[in-house]
Amino acid sequence: MTQQPDPEPAICSARGCSAPATWALRWNNPRLHTPERRKTWLACDQHRAHLTDFLTARNFLREVVPFDPTAPLDER
Repeated sequence: MTQQPDPEPAICSARGCSAPATWALRWNNPRLHTPERRKTWLACDQHRAHLTDFLTARNFLREVVPFDPTAPLDER
């Protein structure tokens, strides 16, 4: 039986960051997306506030939840 390789760990979406993701920032752009559609950025503890502020300033942020690596992500 062939063993499947381990999936790559989910990392923070902040530019240049390679830390493991601990948060999922769920957002959408109301000009482009239907209200129920969600896109996901991942964040480490260090970049959570910065990414949250970026999305909030544009009125895109819908929720911030702890990242669950077993849960399916919509779009990153």
